[in-house]
Amino acid sequence: MKRLIFAGVLLLASGTASLADGLFWVVGNRATGKCSIVTSNPVIIGDIWFGDGPYKSRADAKLARSTIRACPAVTPDDEKDEDGTN
Repeated sequence: MKRLIFAGVLLLASGTASLADGLFWVVGNRATGKCSIVTSNPVIIGDIWFGDGPYKSRADAKLARSTIRACPAVTPDDEKDEDGTN
């Protein structure tokens, strides 16, 4: 019985960890004066002064970033750099 409970807890823990994959957060960086989209849960310390999320897609995070007053407007050049396109 203990083995069954242990196996269930282990399965639940691994399933919960995998759910965090593919999520996005909007992070305000005081050093750069910009808001970035990151794929890991941010730790609010030092230059990182806020984090918002999680969002299920990068498009959702971009939309959220555009509605956050503390985030400056993203220029087309910044958006190209962020997406990795030329």
